Amino acid sequence: MINGSFSPISYLEMKRIHLFEFEDMPWFPDWIRVLMTRYIMTFHKILGTVCLLEELVEKGLQKSEAQMILDLCSGSGGPMLEVASKLRSSGKFPDLRLMLSDLYPNLEAAKSINQKKDEALAYLIDPLDATQVRKGLVGLRTMVSSMHHMKPEVAKKILKNAKEANQPILVFEISDNSPPIFLWWPAIPFAFLMSLIFMPLVRPMSWQQVLFTYLIPILPLFIAWDGAVSNARTYTLEDMGELIKGLSDESYSWEMGKLKGKGGNKLYLLGSPSKSS
Repeated sequence: MINGSFSPISYLEMKRIHLFEFEDMPWFPDWIRVLMTRYIMTFHKILGTVCLLEELVEKGLQKSEAQMILDLCSGSGGPMLEVASKLRSSGKFPDLRLMLSDLYPNLEAAKSINQKKDEALAYLIDPLDATQVRKGLVGLRTMVSSMHHMKPEVAKKILKNAKEANQPILVFEISDNSPPIFLWWPAIPFAFLMSLIFMPLVRPMSWQQVLFTYLIPILPLFIAWDGAVSNARTYTLEDMGELIKGLSDESYSWEMGKLKGKGGNKLYLLGSPSKSS
């Protein structure tokens, strides 16, 4: 892990650019969003996200007052399902619970998860605003490949809310936004090609996944655009430094850094209370 150093910058000087992603659009068909989410979950497996996250989550849980992970902006669930399972089975956190949440919950995923009636796992069906987490929800807050969706003002509110609640928070991104920003677009054809190669690995596989990948390739187009834009929107370590400015004191501290992994560097930001209350 490499701790990031930074100098104060303004929001306007941030490297990231806030282009649109199809997934964020309220008019975007939910069934296509589900197909894209399945692919993203598969891509996390290819990149080995679970292994990278496991150590960070363990570190965050050690700063938590409860053996609880509150995953924000969960979508269909993502890699936190496997991360929590591995940490629980390791014996380090035998009573670990995982609660998935979203401002716009994936009701299909929530139904599937909640029907299992697993006391260690639940998906909130009520919307949860990451900037105003309810006081009764304690534990390590996680945001996996989701902070880049937030504009700076919203991102800072999310971090501020965690600090004010005296709860640890872990932000993790699968890219580091390192190329020159004007070169964000060459990633589009590359991501398009990768989606054609890796789509057969998606589970569960549906006829829609095949039809709209290989016969009517709208799915690779959406994936390619959103993937390239996601990197351009990712907060660099310097950008994260701006977000946490004014949020550090004796009671709460921050750590940030890069992790080397498949497909390039990954970024993380970990905020934690100095003392559990």
